[in-house]
Amino acid sequence: MSTATAAKPIANTRSATGIPTAKLITWWVIASEIVIFGGLLAIYIMHRLGHPEWAEAASHTNTMAGAVNTFVLLTSSLCAVLAHKAADAHDGPKAAKLLRLTSLGGLIFLTIKGFEWTHDIHEGFVLSSGGFWSYYYTLAGLHGLHVLAGMIIMLIVAADAAKNQELQRVECVGLYWHFVDIVWIFLFPLLYIAR
Repeated sequence: MSTATAAKPIANTRSATGIPTAKLITWWVIASEIVIFGGLLAIYIMHRLGHPEWAEAASHTNTMAGAVNTFVLLTSSLCAVLAHKAADAHDGPKAAKLLRLTSLGGLIFLTIKGFEWTHDIHEGFVLSSGGFWSYYYTLAGLHGLHVLAGMIIMLIVAADAAKNQELQRVECVGLYWHFVDIVWIFLFPLLYIAR
């Protein structure tokens, strides 16, 4: 075994599938999250179909805030793609900068969501205001926690990438971020547009 191979963590070098272990774990995490969000979305859709009165409640959501947040997340995903491209070119400092921009997109998303929820609560639309609002806060809140987790992980990966270390993690955190964006692509029309 060469010293170059011995210096790499075993999680990056050994895999029975031919897929790097870190990437395989990322896909497993995403698969489990699909089960969670898929189940919640299916339950929401079934309840929504059975409760046409929820359309009136949904009309009080801030569609413009949801649309802006959609743009913010899609833009942040572009930064994640460019970070992966930079990491593939072994340009860790550039990848780190782009990951920080991706995290900034997450921060903007959460800030907008905070203002939106503050307004909703001030208007009297709280978790106990009815079935729609229970699902709205649960689904959007769970998604927001995933955005926050992604930001934290991204900043940790960016710190290593800035030193040209562990660049393979850039792709993994990017995959997770794209999943978070895709979930929002489903949540936005279901919670804000479908009336």
